[in-house]
Amino acid sequence: MRRPQAVEKLHVCNSLVRAAPVERRGRSGRPVPRWPQQRSAVSTVIGVGIAVFDIDGVVADVRHRLHHLERKPKDWSAFFAAAGDDPGLDEGIDRALAAVAEHDIVWLTGRPSSLRAVTQSWLADRGLPATELIMRGHRDFRPAPVLKLAELNKLRSRGVELFVDDDVRVIAAAEGAGFPALLADWMTSSPALSEAQDKAGRT
Repeated sequence: MRRPQAVEKLHVCNSLVRAAPVERRGRSGRPVPRWPQQRSAVSTVIGVGIAVFDIDGVVADVRHRLHHLERKPKDWSAFFAAAGDDPGLDEGIDRALAAVAEHDIVWLTGRPSSLRAVTQSWLADRGLPATELIMRGHRDFRPAPVLKLAELNKLRSRGVELFVDDDVRVIAAAEGAGFPALLADWMTSSPALSEAQDKAGRT
């Protein structure tokens, strides 16, 4: 009798498996792709994988409070105090909601942890999950690219299928480390916000 072949072990590699995108239209009226368009081999073996989203400049419009950072001295307290009043960014919210359908969502923001309750409430009010929220620790003033790449590396074993951020330096760092990254370019960039993220390490 012929012996049955041994079951081959699954070996996780860094290659990506393409999934066909499915287009839908979000509240912004623009086509929103079904995420991810590339699937990590890690997630196909161990689970659904995760999609990692920034908040400010991705789903939250911070422009109404940037004037607090354009003055001298900068009024950080007023800037953060107004976070609960941020309007939503339709395209970013649509993309996050599309990702929710297939993946666990992790929010990775440079906001200080003192804004955790405000941020969780803001996300919940827009129908977005707020269960996993990574924030800047007390007196952690690392530049955003350094902070976020460190956190992404901690998440790598869970299969990061998509990372969305509005900071070009953060995106460059993520892509350089092999993460599938998308630049959120639907909010007008601001020198004040870039300085807060990349130099001051405050958000």
